[in-house]
Amino acid sequence: MREHYRSDGLYERDLAGAPMEQFARWFRQASESGIYEPNAMVVSTVDASGRPSSRTVLLKGFDERGFVFFTNYTSRKGREIDTNPYVALLFPWHPIARQVLVEGVAERVGRDETVAYFRTRPHGSQLGAWASRQSELVVSREELDRSYGELADRYPPGEQVPVPPEWGGYRVFPEAVEFWQGRENRLHDRLRYLRSAAATGWTVQRVCP
Repeated sequence: MREHYRSDGLYERDLAGAPMEQFARWFRQASESGIYEPNAMVVSTVDASGRPSSRTVLLKGFDERGFVFFTNYTSRKGREIDTNPYVALLFPWHPIARQVLVEGVAERVGRDETVAYFRTRPHGSQLGAWASRQSELVVSREELDRSYGELADRYPPGEQVPVPPEWGGYRVFPEAVEFWQGRENRLHDRLRYLRSAAATGWTVQRVCP
């Protein structure tokens, strides 16, 4: 199965001065293209023995500081980030032949930021954050549904659901951000921003496909 990419190229002269500004451009274009959940990203972490793991989560915010997502801190990814905060993110925008690859350091966001986001979640999603002990074994689907039902009885619609103490956000502070544009003959464009040693700016490198 082969796809022949035909698109305009990505050139250094067209890049924004900083990676988050460039990401904002591409994210807007991905959203306008009709891609399903353009904020879906693969988060890769590494455990204490060096074994990697990946999963798809939803980006919930970004600014000049980095990328934010929310999870259960006791989940596998939460435990691995506690052990090794270096993570990788991948935005796979295949329908428009683009990818964004991020390498950086994850840090927990402040509790006020977590609470503010939690309040925007649908009522059912708030209950789900309590019902699921993420990454832990569960005997059956029925047990999970029973836990959710008990919470739904305790917190009916309209009643405020407290934020689980083990649930919260991470912000990934980027150290490298690569923008990948598919081109013909597998000669793709790959332009990578690297944070300078003094952390005062960015340099751009072109990488062979």
